[in-house]
Amino acid sequence: MKNMRPIRAFAFAWALALSGALVVVTPGVTAAPASRYPAVTPAASDYQQLSASTTPPTEAQCNSVGRRCFNPASIRAAYNLNGLVAGGMDGGGITVAIIDSFGSDTMAHDLHVYNQAFGLPPMCGEEGVTCAPGMPTFSRLALQGAPATKAPPATAKSPGLQDKSAWAIEVALDVETVHAVAPGANILLVTTPVAETLGVQGLPQMMAAEKYVVDNHLAQVITQSFGTAEEAFNTPSSLLNLRGAFTAAAASGVTVLASTGDNGTANVMKAPVGGPNAGPTIPYPTVGWPASDPLVTAVGGTYLCTDPTATVGRVTLSSMSPTRCLANPGVAEVGWIASGGGYSHVFGKPDYQNTLPAGSTQIGAMRGIPDVALLASATTGTLEYLSLPPDGQSGILCGGTPCSTGWYVVGGTSLSSPAMAGIVAIAAQLNGGGLGLINPALYKIGADPTRYAADFFDVTTGNNTLDPSVPGYPATTGWDPVTGLGTINGENFVPDLVAAVHGN
Repeated sequence: MKNMRPIRAFAFAWALALSGALVVVTPGVTAAPASRYPAVTPAASDYQQLSASTTPPTEAQCNSVGRRCFNPASIRAAYNLNGLVAGGMDGGGITVAIIDSFGSDTMAHDLHVYNQAFGLPPMCGEEGVTCAPGMPTFSRLALQGAPATKAPPATAKSPGLQDKSAWAIEVALDVETVHAVAPGANILLVTTPVAETLGVQGLPQMMAAEKYVVDNHLAQVITQSFGTAEEAFNTPSSLLNLRGAFTAAAASGVTVLASTGDNGTANVMKAPVGGPNAGPTIPYPTVGWPASDPLVTAVGGTYLCTDPTATVGRVTLSSMSPTRCLANPGVAEVGWIASGGGYSHVFGKPDYQNTLPAGSTQIGAMRGIPDVALLASATTGTLEYLSLPPDGQSGILCGGTPCSTGWYVVGGTSLSSPAMAGIVAIAAQLNGGGLGLINPALYKIGADPTRYAADFFDVTTGNNTLDPSVPGYPATTGWDPVTGLGTINGENFVPDLVAAVHGN
């Protein structure tokens, strides 16, 4: 592909440019030419269709394919959020912006089926709902047009266009997950009509859309379920020129979150013609951006080995698939093997990471990610309802045959980031407004042994060595490059996060 350099020479050039410290960039710098930007891909890495009806599959159906499936109540139970939601702390009055490519033509319909199936509050903007005062809203903002989210004809010559349907899976996962965790929050789906074909579009448009959301005060929380390796950019400046939305968000009290990716430590370079994952694997541990940005809260992933039928509290269940749960009896969560994590090659260690919980994997001179984690593996995934074009025209395959409309179990850090966005929305409601950059508060909690033990579930089992040729890291006590500080104990974490944001 044009402008591609040999990997070793590329890495050496970055080392010269970035040795020593965090690079500080002034927002508003003119973006580099589009050819410098890599493709961004959705982080919904694994999915399986379970039924073609509007009735959710049973847990027995999930178990029959080696998975356990979580619904809204059981996700909230696993992270001790149901008490908050029952008490009215459900994200009410807070807006979560979801940034995605293309969108989904059927999202309003799919949201209605999802809400009806699980008894969730209806949203003004979903299909078949009459808006009423106080009702949470679902709306879409398409700043640059809204192309149809369907696959091209089989005779189409343009590679990568099938990603429109892949993004439809992503959109449904993001929207339904935010509403599952924070059923009172407003959702703003922000879409861009970008094509991933040659890795020359996508990120500038997405970052411009986020900047628009921040500048116009449209949301208090932003979640990003996409990313690309830092090394996939041709130059450091082409990455750094995109940070304007994040600096604006931090100054405006907006919290920005991002999935850390689903490749463990093994990421790829730019994708040439031939498919979105046809780029060569970078032969050393790397992390993805925007998760690696110090102004973003990076969310990694776990296998959630709790009872998927529990609705009251967190109940560890080790006698049910998948294998990772069966192999770790008594362990409620295991670090997901594909959880993106490690150390930035662009950003120096921020001050908030100077003090870590006792026993943590140490962070050297560069930013470590993730900051936190939540469920991600599709073997312990969430149920999602999705409509697809008829007659197998979606371009998405399920076990070698075309997928169809129905219920799916889906995973990836695309699940963990919107789930964390829902938790932040609940905390923002308690705060009476946006929390801004929460990372200093997260590590303030982590530095206090009593608060850390109460607010986080420390994940100490598992690793993210997805590709044996690229070294990964183990989950350890305290912070680690697989699950960060750990997962969230909601009833304690939410009020404590608000206190920590205010310096307490």
